[in-house]
Amino acid sequence: MADKLVDDPSQQAAIHALDVLFSHLTNRQAPSCSPIKGLYLWGDVGRGKTYLMDLFYDCLPDEGKLRLHFHRFMARIHQELNEHSGEEDPLVRIANDLAKTCRVLCFDEFFVSDIADAMILAGLFECLFKQGVVLIATSNMPIKDLYKNGLARHKFLPCIALLQQHTEMLHLNGKRDHRLHLTKVEINTPATRASSPPSSLNMGIKGEIDFDAIFMGLTQTISPKDIHTSSLTICHRDIPVIRATKSDQSNKVAWFDFNVLCAGYRSQLDYMDIANRFNTVMLSDVPYLGGEVRGWIKARGTEDGVGANQATSTGERVVSYASNDDSARRFISLIDELYDQNVTLFLSSDVPLSELYKEGALTFEFRRTYSRLMEMGHRGMAF
Repeated sequence: MADKLVDDPSQQAAIHALDVLFSHLTNRQAPSCSPIKGLYLWGDVGRGKTYLMDLFYDCLPDEGKLRLHFHRFMARIHQELNEHSGEEDPLVRIANDLAKTCRVLCFDEFFVSDIADAMILAGLFECLFKQGVVLIATSNMPIKDLYKNGLARHKFLPCIALLQQHTEMLHLNGKRDHRLHLTKVEINTPATRASSPPSSLNMGIKGEIDFDAIFMGLTQTISPKDIHTSSLTICHRDIPVIRATKSDQSNKVAWFDFNVLCAGYRSQLDYMDIANRFNTVMLSDVPYLGGEVRGWIKARGTEDGVGANQATSTGERVVSYASNDDSARRFISLIDELYDQNVTLFLSSDVPLSELYKEGALTFEFRRTYSRLMEMGHRGMAF
């Protein structure tokens, strides 16, 4: 284990800041005490932001804390807004209810790309901070760059001001992606070279990884009658599946084609449902993503896969992205969800992972995805 540890001064600074915050939280005696500033950890991919936040979270008392991926948190807020539709100030009620049970809120991957989320967050945070909720968040960008170039961004600026007021921002600016460092160490140890041939890795180019054999190995104790071979119901909709175990099995495995999960009309809620129901996901035929960026006319408010090249008489805006970026955006969301829920992933692609995404408008976002894929590819060997 010692040979896997790497000295990182920026992590040491973050640990010190988290330790100070932990002391303030555990020594706070009453709600009337002066407000405690939270912490906003930002930096490039693989710098240990999530790892450090989770260590902090695990050390806190069990009561009064909540840790969620940002996408999951926003999905929860949208669901509660629907439930309280028609009520006066539903956002205030939701924030007050949350504050009654949560004094420490931990967000992973704070990244705002949706105008609906941007409109909600300012009012939500104002209520939460007034109730004394302390926020700890991780992100790949500084607070001032959140929702940068987003539609109607001026309406999000009050949220930025609130975050700057109620959190201390700390930049984890280490030079090393620790996920890639860990992967290289594991691959190059003598024991790994001797016992784990390349075919046992979770990910590979199509033709170099045998998904039929992998699925059979993962489900060898499950009767064929307990395996779906046509479709699954995900978020109350039937979607095709290559194979999947039924829900009453202890080992829950689902094998999907990329186009089914990422090329059609899927949302973050679909990926949450999948991550909740299966401990292993197999994804085959992932194509080359990205490509040449060009301008498109897009109707405001449409889903990413709708109206990308259709002009409308009102509500038009010009967006610049590659033709495969809609699928790539969904793929990024899928990987984030599987990673956050510690789901084992098997993946086959048309090109090596390092060449999976190039030249598109999501290069920044895909760097995190690539780093996570590298870690997930060695998180758990096949059998």
